[in-house]
Amino acid sequence: MTDPSAPGGYPTALGASDRTRITLLGQDLAQDVMGEVGFGELAFWLATQRRPSRGETRVFEAVLAALADHGFTPTAIVTRLTYLSAPDSVQGALAAGLLGGGSRFLGVTEDTGNFLHEALAAHGEPPRDDTGWDELALRLVREQRAAGRFVPGLGHHVHKDGDPRTPRLMDIASEEGLFGPHLSLFAAIGRVHPQVLGKTLPLNGAGVCGAALADLGLPLPLLRGFALLARTAGLIGQLAEEMRNPVANDIFLSVDLNNRPVPPQPDTESAGNTKE
Repeated sequence: MTDPSAPGGYPTALGASDRTRITLLGQDLAQDVMGEVGFGELAFWLATQRRPSRGETRVFEAVLAALADHGFTPTAIVTRLTYLSAPDSVQGALAAGLLGGGSRFLGVTEDTGNFLHEALAAHGEPPRDDTGWDELALRLVREQRAAGRFVPGLGHHVHKDGDPRTPRLMDIASEEGLFGPHLSLFAAIGRVHPQVLGKTLPLNGAGVCGAALADLGLPLPLLRGFALLARTAGLIGQLAEEMRNPVANDIFLSVDLNNRPVPPQPDTESAGNTKE
């Protein structure tokens, strides 16, 4: 095993090994990690290089559970269809689903966390009470509305009357003393946005997960990574179900047998802007 005090080389606090021993995060992998550390706790530890408390682990694992699966979303469908096309490539099917995690599905976790963090950084000292939080939230929603932008984490195409994941995750964070400024601002947005938008929208599960992860102090550039980590488990479940009870061929045929030929529709706008 490399001497950590030796100059040069490629330093890492993660996995290292020699002929008889493997270390991970400074721990003996076989003796101190395997069978002793849960996977959620380990994922948090790997990302931050500090071992989370029991409460932090509970909130983090609640986030992973919230984002693991949400039915036949595009990420699940493409995983099943890729497996239909290439059953010899489980890794390809999983990768296809993960590559679909973007601004509309799963990326909201990252977008919300960053939005709240930037707002808090610009505001300075966090408000002291709900009145202060509501004032800050009202200003943010008005700014977003004036700029023609959506508020990340606000609204859901299915759970129009309330996303059940949101109050549950907020309760868990409160129980563990981890309801921090990001969740406080997100909750305030939920209270005040009808004053600006003229309608009530739900705070969605992906958004509350972003707020909770930010309150845990996890690296903001990795927030989408945690959503993808959670969805990996869900996609494995989708694949397992596809193997037992396949539906991908029906999905494929429902499109293939119901296509409707139409005349070509040239993109005249783009063509007119072509320069030689």
